[in-house]
Amino acid sequence: MIVDDEPAIVDLIKINLDLEGFETKACYSGLQAVKLAPVFNPDLIILDIMLPDLNGFEVCKSLQSLSIPIIMLTAKNDIKDKLYGLELGADDYITKPFDSRELMARIKTVLRRIDKYASKDETTLTAGSLTINMVERRAFLGDEEVILTPKEFDLLQLFCENQRKVYSRENLLEVVWKFEYIGDSRTVDMHVQRLRKKLGDCSHYIKTVFGIGYKFEV
Repeated sequence: MIVDDEPAIVDLIKINLDLEGFETKACYSGLQAVKLAPVFNPDLIILDIMLPDLNGFEVCKSLQSLSIPIIMLTAKNDIKDKLYGLELGADDYITKPFDSRELMARIKTVLRRIDKYASKDETTLTAGSLTINMVERRAFLGDEEVILTPKEFDLLQLFCENQRKVYSRENLLEVVWKFEYIGDSRTVDMHVQRLRKKLGDCSHYIKTVFGIGYKFEV
């Protein structure tokens, strides 16, 4: 789903996606995106920040429960805007003007990351009361599903697959977010905080290693 109020931008992205065999849906305002996303249920959303009605950050907040991967596309190049978008659960961030080839490469990278475990024989991970279905990308505490954003799921799965391994915030930014450390750990800390809240009584599985980062241990 392409969300941008500039028809020329929407058409450019749509043409490139069509050539790659993707089915597309265009939205030209934030409210339209919030209404249509649950209906269209896209595999990925390309989301502009400067939108009529609701801005991209507000749209990202509204769609968190759907766990749809989001690439933010905007003219804003401020590092604070990038970090805020990532803290809200966006999977990637690209600024205008952009190269269509780079955008397509980022789209494919995000989609590969979402589906990267589909070919594994082992489909589930179990850690204490937590069970993760890697094919369906769903997490459960006992019989109750834990609703996670794509980045929260990636982070939790990395922890579960590497119990007791200590990760610095820089490591987590590189492995989960796929970009080099840029001097601000708030993105990681915010996601860990939200993950702990969603894990409830099992929040202690994610342990803080003071002065370094985090590890997962049951």
